[in-house]
Amino acid sequence: MGIDSRTKVSTRRLIAADVGGTHARIALVGVRDGGGVEILRHEKYACASFAGLADIFETFRRAADAESVDAIAVACAGFVVEGEIVNENLPWLVSIPELCRRLDTRRLAVVNDFKALAYALSRSGDDGVVLLAGAATDVTLPTLAIGPGTGLGSAVCIPDRGRTVVLATEAGHALLTPGNELEIELLRVFRSTEPYVKTEFPLSGPGLLNLHRALAQLRGVQVTFDTPASITDAAKRGDAAALETVRVFCGWLGSVVGDLVLTYGAFGGVRLAGGVLPQIGALLAASDFGARFLDKGPMRPALERVPVRLIEHGQLGIAGAALWYLENESE
Repeated sequence: MGIDSRTKVSTRRLIAADVGGTHARIALVGVRDGGGVEILRHEKYACASFAGLADIFETFRRAADAESVDAIAVACAGFVVEGEIVNENLPWLVSIPELCRRLDTRRLAVVNDFKALAYALSRSGDDGVVLLAGAATDVTLPTLAIGPGTGLGSAVCIPDRGRTVVLATEAGHALLTPGNELEIELLRVFRSTEPYVKTEFPLSGPGLLNLHRALAQLRGVQVTFDTPASITDAAKRGDAAALETVRVFCGWLGSVVGDLVLTYGAFGGVRLAGGVLPQIGALLAASDFGARFLDKGPMRPALERVPVRLIEHGQLGIAGAALWYLENESE
């Protein structure tokens, strides 16, 4: 079973979505006879342009001529509490009962977005990824998928007697821990406005802006940029303020990722995903990410063996949502 299977696609179809705070990626998915999936049609929508998630699904179903498809898998950051998706980065409230009513279906399931990504990664190879550190993946050990986007998502894949158990986490909401004097000063700046500074406050797309503003305050200079994309674009052009922001971002992220590998015992490997890192791949490789990842005292020799790979998130979240649905929710 896998997303790259070339077996025949059956007539069975479902709709799978990867919903973030900025964009919703939705696809019509065909189910292969061998259990894998094929993305038949894919669309990307700006969340802020719609009044709610149901409107996005309705727009896609009309465009894809898929009004009759009522099996729906939704990968979304956050978690479900009493029928609602808890995620402060979404532009609207998502009520699952209301979504089912609007879409006229009882076959709708929600999975954490990085859990879906981890499902897809556990069934795919390492083609098209960039190795930043370490060696070959040890498939007998747990692996970590993590990535900054609108927030900081994370999940752990745990091998278990021939299958993979995926543990969704909320690592982005853990308390931010500084690792050097500059980060201590930055944390003081963050705490002047944030009573609880979570890890994703600087380590996400919006976090790049938070870092840039805090660095400007410490340096006594004006804030130069107003979007994450403007920071990453300027850093690639060599702008000093943008480069410092990205370098601090990458180094701090390396420290956090190293901590998570130790916390979860994810010595099988790390996959870096999300919307930010693929945009700064060269800067990430040249940054202190690797040094900070390894800077864990006596655990350094163990971490030196852990492969760290940068992947293009792309449609993996969609494929993972579909695979998770087929394994856990299908009749």
